[in-house]
Amino acid sequence: MIPRRDALQRLTLLLGGVLSAQLTAGLMGQVINLGPSVSVSAEQQKLLAEAADTIIPTTDTPGAKEAGAEQFIVRVMRDCYVREDKEKFYAGLARLEEDCREQYHKGFAELDAAQRKELMTKTAKSNKAFFLRLKELTVAGYFCSEIGASKALEYLPIPGRFEGDVPYQAGQKAWTL
Repeated sequence: MIPRRDALQRLTLLLGGVLSAQLTAGLMGQVINLGPSVSVSAEQQKLLAEAADTIIPTTDTPGAKEAGAEQFIVRVMRDCYVREDKEKFYAGLARLEEDCREQYHKGFAELDAAQRKELMTKTAKSNKAFFLRLKELTVAGYFCSEIGASKALEYLPIPGRFEGDVPYQAGQKAWTL
């Protein structure tokens, strides 16, 4: 059986490198940036957790917050992005909080789900680069977590024999790598 990180690396190569180089390195657990980093406060981590949970909320499966996607985002940003990209990302996060306080007079973590979704939709339009990076990192962090791989995707810890042509049932979960 092929390890998940190797499978993701090969999948990325097959897709023509659709995932960024930094994200691919992060998925493989590599550290490609040894330069100066940006410190991340507990408040920023909490905001990241809430923002990620807005992108992948808890439904019949656990959400991004429960999967610890914010920890993945912090690690990949620290280990794989250059300082300028980190500063832009965390400035986008600060702008999200500022927009929230301007519009709702309270922090992002205090909003209800509908207000969070509305604010994230506005952010996707007004600060598209930040939102796309946040979404990319959230999705990767979620589906590489144990919760994402075993609860949101179809998972066989010991797959047994190879069956190349298995019928897909309508509404069935996608298979994990």
